[in-house]
Amino acid sequence: MTPLPGSVGISGLTVYDWEAADGLCGGTPHMHLVCSEAYVVIDGEGSVQTLTTSGFADTPLRPGDIVWFTPGTIHRLVNAGGLRLMVLMQNSGLPEAGDAVFTFPPAVLSDPDAYQAAAALTGDHAAAARRRRDLALEGFQTLRGGGLREFHTAAHRLKRDLLDSWWTRWRDGPLAATLATGAQLASLKTGDLSHLDHGHVSRLERPEDSLFGMCGLLRPYPVPVPGPGPVLPTRPPRGSSDQSSHPHPPKEPS
Repeated sequence: MTPLPGSVGISGLTVYDWEAADGLCGGTPHMHLVCSEAYVVIDGEGSVQTLTTSGFADTPLRPGDIVWFTPGTIHRLVNAGGLRLMVLMQNSGLPEAGDAVFTFPPAVLSDPDAYQAAAALTGDHAAAARRRRDLALEGFQTLRGGGLREFHTAAHRLKRDLLDSWWTRWRDGPLAATLATGAQLASLKTGDLSHLDHGHVSRLERPEDSLFGMCGLLRPYPVPVPGPGPVLPTRPPRGSSDQSSHPHPPKEPS
């Protein structure tokens, strides 16, 4: 099976219809450090609330819409009725491998053990996901009044021990796909058409099992393992994370 185009990750998402303290229904506010994310609206209505250094915004989501945003965008899905999406995740679905930080209050963000406890889904997963959402919403409302730079610093501190593994996932997915396209273009310029002899069709069936994700009931499609490709660098660049200096890397939440 070949990787998905551009080595993206794809998930089906039914956004939570749980009402929050502000009277709105929806998901858990969070931010990605290195991944862009896109929504293709399938059904229902709602919006995505976002917070960046440029300010707060509320972008409508209606069937047929496509909305996307870049790393550093705190986002919260709001469900105004039956909101269902297809979610496209950059970097081989890297957000499902840890590239997400919940907007918990500062006291939780500053303590890796407290963060992990708040992020984990234990016991009744539905109840735990709702508690996690409500705690992140508390922090999100505070961040609307300021403190984004401090949140960025806390997010990096929580995730820095994962950077080497993220780099490898990026290298073997999106970078490999881009280099393969470059090699094909170079071959075409010389008249070498050999890669056209290897056309291939792949298929992924709709996942049956749903998970309690950050924003709703999630059905992630498996990320195909890349096949042989160009020779790529085996190590991340100098200055990457030194795991020995961080004795308590946080485990990844469900």
